[in-house]
Amino acid sequence: MPPRKAKPPRRRAVPEREAKPSARAPAPRALHYKVVELSNVDEAALERTVNEWVALGWAFDGVQFAMRESSKRPSMAFVFFTREGAPLNGQPDEAEADGGRSVEVAQAHFARLVSEPQQASGPLPDAWERLKALADDEPGDA
Repeated sequence: MPPRKAKPPRRRAVPEREAKPSARAPAPRALHYKVVELSNVDEAALERTVNEWVALGWAFDGVQFAMRESSKRPSMAFVFFTREGAPLNGQPDEAEADGGRSVEVAQAHFARLVSEPQQASGPLPDAWERLKALADDEPGDA
């Protein structure tokens, strides 16, 4: 008769730890990217671009230069920025609607453009009237 196998020791049931009430972790925020193309690559253009977008809340991520074979100077530069924000879910957030401007800033800019006197020769039609006329037009009338 073959020898009997020893039974493994019996495991004791370990009581489950009670879940401690804790604050729910915030939903992960999406990382948004902004790419700015510069066709005039010089020190001033790079500084101006970085300073403008950092002032709008974007973090500088890097720069990529496009070179020509015939020259040692870059012909173009792509400046990359990142910013945390809410997941888009297919809809851009308010700041994305106007190239980084909030809706309020864009509306104030538009109102200022409309209210400033015309400097070119000849009057321009009222912007609000033009928008109303465009809205009233049927698609395909243009």
